[in-house]
Parts: sequence; structure tokens; C-alpha cells
Amino acid sequence: MPADDPTKIRNVAIVGQGGVGKTLVADALLFASGANTRIGRTEDGSSAFDVEPEEQRRRSSIAAGLHHAAWRKTDVNLIDTPGYSNFIHDSRNCLYAASGVVFVLGPGSGEIKVEAEKMWRWCDELGLARVGFVTRLDRERASLHNALDDLKALGVKPAVLQVPIGAEAAFEGVVDLLSGKAYVYKDEKVQETQPPAALADEIAAARDQLVETIAEANDELLEKYLEGTELTPDELRAGLREGTRTGKFLPILLGAAVKGIGIQPLLDAIVDLLPSPAEQPAWKGTNPKTGDEVERSAEPNAPFSAFVFKTLVDPFAGKLSVLRIVSGKATTNMDVVNTYRDGKERLGHLLKLEGKKQSQVATAVAGDLIALAKLKDTATGDTLADDKHPIVYPPTPDTPAAISFALSAKSKADDDKLMTALHRLMEEDTALRVHRDEQTKEFVVSGSGQLHIEVAIERLKRKFGVEVELKAPKVPYKETIKGTAKAQGKHKRQTGGHGQYGDCWLELSPLPRGTGFEFEDDVVGGVIPRQFIPAVEKGVREMLPQGILAGYPIVDLKARLYFGSYHDVDSSEMSFKIAAHLGFKKAFEDSRPVLLEPIMLVSITLPDEFMGDIIGDLNSRRGRVLGAEPKGTGQQVIRANVPLAEMLRYAPDLRSMTQGRGDFEMELAHYDEVPPHIADKVIKEAQAARAEKHG
Repeated sequence: MPADDPTKIRNVAIVGQGGVGKTLVADALLFASGANTRIGRTEDGSSAFDVEPEEQRRRSSIAAGLHHAAWRKTDVNLIDTPGYSNFIHDSRNCLYAASGVVFVLGPGSGEIKVEAEKMWRWCDELGLARVGFVTRLDRERASLHNALDDLKALGVKPAVLQVPIGAEAAFEGVVDLLSGKAYVYKDEKVQETQPPAALADEIAAARDQLVETIAEANDELLEKYLEGTELTPDELRAGLREGTRTGKFLPILLGAAVKGIGIQPLLDAIVDLLPSPAEQPAWKGTNPKTGDEVERSAEPNAPFSAFVFKTLVDPFAGKLSVLRIVSGKATTNMDVVNTYRDGKERLGHLLKLEGKKQSQVATAVAGDLIALAKLKDTATGDTLADDKHPIVYPPTPDTPAAISFALSAKSKADDDKLMTALHRLMEEDTALRVHRDEQTKEFVVSGSGQLHIEVAIERLKRKFGVEVELKAPKVPYKETIKGTAKAQGKHKRQTGGHGQYGDCWLELSPLPRGTGFEFEDDVVGGVIPRQFIPAVEKGVREMLPQGILAGYPIVDLKARLYFGSYHDVDSSEMSFKIAAHLGFKKAFEDSRPVLLEPIMLVSITLPDEFMGDIIGDLNSRRGRVLGAEPKGTGQQVIRANVPLAEMLRYAPDLRSMTQGRGDFEMELAHYDEVPPHIADKVIKEAQAARAEKHG
């Protein structure tokens, strides 16, 4: 049964970088609490969290999974989050639902990657209390000291709560430094015992260090400690709890999830050290009717409000909206309003997620996490609220796209279903984007990385039966001129009866980059009647989208109509439009035409030691480095302008050059001239493609 008291709820996100064993920790927590009968494994399909076929095949989390457990009369909602950069956007969204975090660390040396650094920073931004869990201590060359060294990269002060009993394959338990009790694990069962005598000195030294760390985080305790007064167990527990919640240090627990070692103490730490929703700061939002800032706390008797932090889409079961109840209570068939989209919704059945299954509950209280089926018009990042007490919470942040591909259906049948299926996927995956490039006429799919796109394509096929092909998208080049030229466009045809006659003189001149197109009517003396001048402008504008050099849109020029002639009988709007086509083409070819390419503003976050390699690589990509600035400990952010044509496959290259520790974002900065030798190649390829298309 769900808790009816927000103080008896813990919403815990299990976070860390990819490959560190988070899902196994989450499955072990379910088993230790009695919510499951075994420790599930992703590889054999028994995990309660990695339930998608793509996750089981790749043996890693692709989307966040939710389940819940009960421990010491507390309802623990577990959120197992992905750790690889291609899917970490889902983890960030889930942090909005969390009241605390278990930060999972590996016991190898030099393991901290950019994903862990990002998660740590996002936890800081949201003010989330954390406990650390070093897992896999039963592995060869596993070392607690390695994990603690890695924490230095995050600027974290550890408070180690336990000493390991045994090492590597002989690791069998832990000694709790505050209680002095030892816990030995065998066959996934725990036995309380006395600490090994051989560890007495190590335990004493570690306890002294822990007491000092706790005391330093509280002025009152520090004063007692410096006076030589021994701190009581209650004072140490209170100090540990306060230091955890204020982020003064990170409590560190030890274990090996695969054997269930250290999992019960981790559950105790979740209940004792991490806050309930009722102990978190009030959520800030806006009253959509007045624009005033308003707050909501996790009070069961307050007006109802909830935040949608995740969406699940199933082709058979439909859409599930997963939300955290921020304030008030939710009940079955309750009417609410989506304040972000100004639409009404009915809640229907309240569901608790249990991996790929759900169980129904009649009510849910502030702080709890529930799922709702068949909401009409609600998406991730939306707010649901009581109509009489409306509030809108800020939506989840956008995820910048790192890579794009052109996408086409393999068959006409798939083509008909493609956009519907893609929109369903985008409801579930907020970092996936699809748009039709009006210039290249291609459907372009963008995401966090190549793997992200590949998994989306796998899901398209499995969930919706749509097969597609991917290729590198066309670069949206543009054409313009560097010089000024004049030309006559004359269209004269005699066909018996009425002929066709149009004659215009045009002058083309360049405009500043980004200006677009201007047309100037400078005709005097009636050499072209007023009724035909709009036809000349229309004829010129018709030339702009199709281009002349290589078929790319023409931009940033001015066309001045200054002279011409007409025939009383044979002139018509069509004649002057054709004349404008001819005159524009001649003048354009004489105005030193050039090709423009999109230049991206790229921000690359990477460890200091890779700076030289990355700057050298950017130079080889025709990039111009704008500057670099430090970010955190041992990190730099390089900003550079780089042509899009050189960045289409940058994500895997950066990952390779930085051993998986680099990350980047990019956005369009401006258009600039393509160097002549590259422009020649692009123009020849475009002309060849046009020739092939027209046979």
C-alpha cells in the first residue's frame, strides 16, 4: 500500500555514469526489502528495471525504470536512471521527481566520466541530498581508495561510514563505524558479528576520520570535538544526517550488489539520511491567471498539484504519464486542469509502476510517484493542478541535439505510418527531435548521439512496425553574391495572333549577411507599366529558392529594377516574369556568386589533459577557437565556430579522443563563405545529382 504520510516516503534516484552497476544496485535493493524474490539481472531478462528488449540486448539502461519497496515502514520509490551520455537526458528529468539520490561509484581507478560530473552538477542545481555507494568491491583490483580518489574530480568530501571485510574475491561484509557492528554476507543472507580483530587499527583510524568529518560540518559539534569531549552516538547520527542534507559531505557505504553485500545498510541510509518530500523546500511555480509566483509544499491537505516528469508509450497499452504529486492528494476519476496547456484532464486509475507492470491504488498523497493512463493532451514537463488553485511549474529543460541524420521510410506502407510513429516516440523521449528541412526536403532526426538515434530506430521497428533508412543529412548551403552586376532579361516570342514580350533590366548587389532579400522598383518614365512591375518582382523571387550555382537558396542580395520596355499588345505578366528569370540569372552569374555554409557555435566540455588534441582537431575541421575557460576541477570548456559540414559525425570522434569523457553542444551561429576548393566540389556534386535526377 502507498504511504498516506509524505514523511514516510523516499523518492530515490539511483544515478552515476554508465557501466558502473546502478541497475544491479536497484535490483538488489528490491530483493533486500522483500519486494522481489531474487536479485534481477539485465543480461538474463530478470531485472525489474531494464525491461526493454534493447536494454537486455545491449546490457545497459536506455530509459529510467521505476519500482517501489517498503523498508522500516517507509515507502521507497526507486528510479533507476541511465548513465550513458546518449540517454542521460531521461535521468535529468527524473531528478525532478527525486527527494534524494544514491550516487553509485565503481572501485576502479580513474573511472569518473563526464556523465557522472553532469549528474553531480544537476543534483547540486536541484539541491538534492546524496549518499554514495561503492559497489563491485568483490572484483579483481577493486579498491575503496580508487573510488575515493575519483570523488576528488567532483570536488566532493567523503564521509566513509564502513570498513570492508576482505578484499576482491574475499570481500564478504562491512563494519559499521558508528555502531561498531560487523555484517557478514553469505548466500545473500546477512549475519551480525564482531569486527575481525585484524582490522582493529584500521577501524579505529577510519572511525576517528569519520567523527572528525561529521564534527567539521557543524559548529557546535566542532567546538565539543576540539575541546576533547567525546561526541555521543545521537550527536553523531544527527550530525551525519545534517551534513548529508546540506551537502557538506557525501556519506559513503560499501558493497557488492551481485552478492547482496551492503544493501540493507544502504536501505537504512536511504530512510535515515535522505529527506522525505515533506522535508524538501517548497516547489516554486507561477499562477497562470495572475502571473504571480506561488509555492506548494508536500502537504496532503493543500490544493492538488503534480509535475509530469516522464512519459511511457506502448503501442497496445497506450500512453502512461508518470508524475510526482507535489501537493494535495490524487484520487481516482478526479478532474484537474493541465495548466501548462490550459486543458482539462480526468485522472482515471492511479497506477504504481513496478517495472513493466503496474498496480492500482485508490489514492496517492503529496510526494508520491504515480502513473496515469490515457491523459488526452499531457506531455513530459507539464503541470496538473486543481482548477480553483492553478499553478504552473517550470518545464523540464531542453536537451541540445548532438547529431542528426536524414531519415526515409523503406516502403510506401511505412511512409504512411512514419510521422505518427515518430511523434509517439518523441512523447516518450524528450531528446528526440524530428523536423522536415524545408530547404533540402528531407526528414531530419536529431538526438543526443548516434546510439540514441539507433535505439530510436530499433524501437520504431519493434513498437510500430516501421522500418527506416538513415544517412548523413544534406548540409543546408545557401548561395549569394560578392559583387554587383547589371543584365537585361528579354523574352520575345511570336506565335501567331498575340505574341509574348517582356523586357527588364536588373541590377544585383550584395547585402550584409543575414539580411535576406530586397527588391527595389527604380523604374521612371513608364518604360514598364506599373501593372507589370509586381510580375518582375515575382519572377525574381521565384528564382531565390531554387538557386543557380548548385540549387541552394539565394540570400542576402538586392535586386533593383531600373529599365525595360514593353509592347502594347504582346506584353503580359507572364512575359515579364519570364524576362525577370532570364535577367536575374545573367546578373547573378556576373556578380561573383559564392556558396555559403552554416557555421555552428560549438561548446566542448572536456578534461584538461585533452585540450591540445581537441584544439588541433578543431583546426583540422576548419574551426576557429573563440576561447576556453575552466569549469570545475580539471575541466575546460572550449568554444569554437566550426562549419556544420565538419560536425556531422563529431559525437563518436569526440568520445574516442577523450576516452568517453568529453561532451559537446552546438547551435547555429551564422552563415559564412565556403572556401573555393570545397565550394567547387559541392557545386560539382550538386550539378551531377541534378543531372541524374533529370535523366
